[in-house]
Amino acid sequence: MPNQNPEQIARDKIDAQLKASGWIVQSKTEINLAVGGGVAVREYLTDVGPADYVLFIDKKPQGIIEAKRAEEGHHLSVVEAQSDDYAHAKLKHLNSEPLRFIYESTGELTRFRDAHDPKPRSRPVFAFHRPEMLRVWSKQDKPLRARLLDLPELNTEKLRDCQITAINNLEKSLKDARPKALVQMATGSGKTFTAITSIYRLLKFAKAGRVLFLVDTKNLGEQAEQEFQSYTPNDDNRKFTELYGVTRLRSSFIPRDSKVYISTIQRMYSVLKGTELAETDEETNPNEIRIEAKEALPVIYNEKVPPEFFDFIVIDECHRSIYNLWKQVLDYYDAFQIGLTATPDNRTFGYFNQNLVSDYGYEKAVLDNVLVPYQVFTIETKITQDGAKIALGERVDKRERLTRRKFWEQVDEEVEYAGKQLDKDVVNPTQIRTIVRAVKENLPAMFPDRIDKDGKFEVPKTLVFAKSDSHAEDIIEIVREEFGEGNEFCKKITYRSEEDPKSVLAAFRNNYSPRIAVTVDMIATGTDIRPLEVLLFMRDVKSRSYYEQMKGRGTRTCSLEELKKTGTPSAKFTKDHFVIIDAIGVESSLKTDSRPLERKPGLSLKEVLENVAVGNTQEEILTTLASRLLRLDKQITERERIQIASLAQGNAPAELARQLLAAHDPDRIESLSANEHATLVENAVAVFHNPELRNYIVDVRKKYDQIIDTVNIDEVVKAGFTTDLAAAAEKTILDFRAYIEAHKTEITALQIFYGQPFRRRELTYKMIKDLCERILADKPTLAPLKVWRAYEQLAASPVGATGSAKNELIALVSLVRYICGIDEALSPYDKTVDRKFQEWVFGKQSGKLKYDEEQMAWLRMIKDFVANSFHIEREDFDLSPFNAAGGLGKMWQLFGEGTEKILDELNEVLAS
Repeated sequence: MPNQNPEQIARDKIDAQLKASGWIVQSKTEINLAVGGGVAVREYLTDVGPADYVLFIDKKPQGIIEAKRAEEGHHLSVVEAQSDDYAHAKLKHLNSEPLRFIYESTGELTRFRDAHDPKPRSRPVFAFHRPEMLRVWSKQDKPLRARLLDLPELNTEKLRDCQITAINNLEKSLKDARPKALVQMATGSGKTFTAITSIYRLLKFAKAGRVLFLVDTKNLGEQAEQEFQSYTPNDDNRKFTELYGVTRLRSSFIPRDSKVYISTIQRMYSVLKGTELAETDEETNPNEIRIEAKEALPVIYNEKVPPEFFDFIVIDECHRSIYNLWKQVLDYYDAFQIGLTATPDNRTFGYFNQNLVSDYGYEKAVLDNVLVPYQVFTIETKITQDGAKIALGERVDKRERLTRRKFWEQVDEEVEYAGKQLDKDVVNPTQIRTIVRAVKENLPAMFPDRIDKDGKFEVPKTLVFAKSDSHAEDIIEIVREEFGEGNEFCKKITYRSEEDPKSVLAAFRNNYSPRIAVTVDMIATGTDIRPLEVLLFMRDVKSRSYYEQMKGRGTRTCSLEELKKTGTPSAKFTKDHFVIIDAIGVESSLKTDSRPLERKPGLSLKEVLENVAVGNTQEEILTTLASRLLRLDKQITERERIQIASLAQGNAPAELARQLLAAHDPDRIESLSANEHATLVENAVAVFHNPELRNYIVDVRKKYDQIIDTVNIDEVVKAGFTTDLAAAAEKTILDFRAYIEAHKTEITALQIFYGQPFRRRELTYKMIKDLCERILADKPTLAPLKVWRAYEQLAASPVGATGSAKNELIALVSLVRYICGIDEALSPYDKTVDRKFQEWVFGKQSGKLKYDEEQMAWLRMIKDFVANSFHIEREDFDLSPFNAAGGLGKMWQLFGEGTEKILDELNEVLAS
């Protein structure tokens, strides 16, 4: 209405918001509390003056609203005392208790507090709570924030220390009613398991209503659903999903009877905007979509999913997809927010109010043996670094990007390209082949123990990061050819794979084949592949946090049993590291803390279409799309034009462009109401909600042409581990030497090693095992096999190791013997035993004594036992392999009274 003062404007907005939230608004002269369950009465009289609004539920007063004009929004907190006065005032005609639910509102900003909370604290809310929710709250014995104080002590069974710390600190934060909490846990350390454990406790002990588990890709949502389905709490034998309903949202329909809801942030945004979203629009991480908007498109109140629908929101990968446009989803809900991430940046810390309840980064996880460290192997090629030139007049292949159809053509001008243009404008197959060949040639040196039963090198599970689907196709073809293998050896895992990507991923994770998988973004984050041991980067990454996430694919631990079972049967050791092969300079390229979501420079056609798909219908976006469609219409064939029309309700690109331009035509919209204009815009963009149409337009646009450079032959400039790796290896060795030196007088096994030579016969398996366990407890980073690997990396130096140690204990004995000066060179102890046994046998048989074949077989059994157990006693002949061959009795039968002497000699000689 015209000529309203600011107070009247504010009250009109409050009235509208109350009605949208299910309240019936009445004036004090027209009170009818029987008309509905929730009635808001304006200017209700109290003994301290008229209250702006009194909220009645089932005819009983329950709440108060103190209304202020919009200009007072910046200091609403100063009117809290006034609200309290009205909440405690005596209402006219009623003998009521103090009102529990207290609001202050300008119609633009609303704050709320529950007077029954342990420490009532006002908080901003998107809208007024619905009367049915206040009715539920009023009937509960305690409000949620009081119930949180009743959370019992955590049962720590089956939990890692880092998970215990995260859950306890999170629960303390919730008990303090802090609205946001950030859980930083390294990729692979069990973030999701930690979150589900917390959710279980909140549902069981705090009687939480509903929990939203928010992800940013469909793939992550499916994985989260699987983890909820497989989770069994440590105080109940039933699965989580047998105790509480879990629903993964696939449409705008949201059932009300579940306890946990899994959704992408894109879908939740579309729900709040009242639009549908295709599942294919959930495949891309929103952080990869650049949103071009002057201001974020607002979400609106949705009575099916009101702001109080969830009590808690758990946000997975919260470092990347909760800002700008998407942040509105979180601002809408009146819920505690719990962020999960391995790689927070400054924005993440800021958003969660610097409330970091778990600080468990990659380095700590490696120290705790929760994750494995990595080594970097660099491959540099001439064309990757410098690019190349194709001279004028050269005949080259060209290839359509989409169909990959090749044709021969003469270049009509000199073509010069940089390394960064590779696999976009220009494809140089020899550059890909040179990298793949270098990988094949160097893998055996990286994993020298991987020899299968037929004597062939077994390629470790390898994940290749490609720039695009087309680039992935080129890589796959060359990998199969260079490794001399068939289709099963190397597969593509992308959303646009012809094979079901989930099936290929499952095979890569659990089966022998494929050995090598190529992906673009689908499994760059959030996918657990424990047997993965090599990451090959053939694409650069500009986001620091995204790069850390990609590296996280290789950090998972994997036991020897699991490694053998899931596809690498030749493995001889537990997975204790992985290798990054950097073929593009990704380790050294400049990276930013985060990727901005809003950038003015020109958007690609795909990004313009993605903007429209998520509801951006601003004039700049629609006119940009119209311009691109008009340009496209001039380039495509008639057959392609017909195909677009068939997907766009009969409209060719030119007609689609006309409708888009008309949607914001000033002359046309001048005579339209706001609702009519909104309808015009929605009709213009309706066809673009179809992902099949959007994908086809993008594909057709990408069709035109890539140059295939077969003229310039690439070559390796450098291939090897980074220099930092050698320095790290030297530090590990020095730290291990220092530890052994520091404890040589207090640990029995070390006392024996450093003592007189004859004392080494006293060394037992238990002593060595105790020493190993002591080292692993004191210094996990100095695990014997890790120290052995450090010596292996220095193989070319005088201190380098020769050969591989079979296990931790053999590695430990070999290392200690070398450090103590017993052995001049570092070699596996079992090999040392072989050599000393051979010398002993030669010495024994140099005279008349000759052992027959059966006696030699027994002596070799003793030698092998000592090589693995470091000492042999009479009791050991009751064990395998001696018991099966007749035990100590057979030994006496073969060697007679010389038995004891032989055992004493072998214990002394082999340990010398």
